[in-house]
Amino acid sequence: MKVVITDHEYKDLRFEDKILDHEDIEVVKMQCKTEDEVIEACHDADAIMNLYAPISRRVIENLKNCKIITRYGVGVDTIDLDAATEHGICVGNVPDYGVDEVSDHALALILSLLRKITTSNQIVKNGTWDVNLSKPIRRLNRLTIGLVGFGNIPRRLAMKVQALGLNVIVSDPFVSEEIAKESNVTLVSLEELCEKADLISVHVPLNASTKGMIGKEQFGLMKKGVYLVNTARGPVVDEDALLEAIESGVVAGAGLDVIETEPINPDHPFLKKENVTLTPHMAGYSEESAEEMRSKTALGITDVLLRGQYPKYLVNKGVKEKVELKSFVMDKRYQF
Repeated sequence: MKVVITDHEYKDLRFEDKILDHEDIEVVKMQCKTEDEVIEACHDADAIMNLYAPISRRVIENLKNCKIITRYGVGVDTIDLDAATEHGICVGNVPDYGVDEVSDHALALILSLLRKITTSNQIVKNGTWDVNLSKPIRRLNRLTIGLVGFGNIPRRLAMKVQALGLNVIVSDPFVSEEIAKESNVTLVSLEELCEKADLISVHVPLNASTKGMIGKEQFGLMKKGVYLVNTARGPVVDEDALLEAIESGVVAGAGLDVIETEPINPDHPFLKKENVTLTPHMAGYSEESAEEMRSKTALGITDVLLRGQYPKYLVNKGVKEKVELKSFVMDKRYQF
């Protein structure tokens, strides 16, 4: 059986190799960037592991044997889920590998913005020792944070900011009042969240319904001096609308781990904004989370190819109506 790793950003693949070490598995390691490169590498693959390379409908229609595609990380926006489901291909991800890391990173950006850490550091390094240049700074326990999305990561973040005294409101159409009550947060509409929050942190996956969901209309509802943090996906926030909101003073500062097009263009206006803090899509990273993510991405492959089961983290659950898995290879070493 052929397993293709379409692309990766690691100095070696020791964690993947350990999981996929089996006499009946051939692992092919590529660095594909285009659809054509993916098709050439994967047309006869039984399984695919993917990072950033495009797994579009066109790619999927050219896969002859593929049973499972797993993606490094939480988001699956590189993969056409509808096409995969139609062709009976399971799609797996790793939704739980970096919950603490991403929530910690979001918290770090929040504190940096609210306490003016990054901007004050630059002011001092530029030769000025003057607290007045960092004003205004608000007391944290007087502020309300709005979480857009309330999955595993924002739920963990809610606990951390509540310990600092922030009031937490949440907008998520898939979350019940019961869950909100258990987490001691207030469930509101996106419109109400934009109107009431002093700081907004974005935590939704990228799909057709969330692309640009924080745009001109939403910024128009926000109180002047709001802060915005995005550790989810760049295109969820309309960058043109965000830039306009920054320039008008509606947004006092932004902390962005993700942007619409990565890596950032050297001419991007964010780079010239002193009140925009940027990190290179690193929120989910730690040495421990990287090992967990890479191992679990490979385990999704062995779930299907070696155990004949759906991957533990099956994204496109509708595929169960298309294909009933069977055991292709059974090996006691893989009875996890």
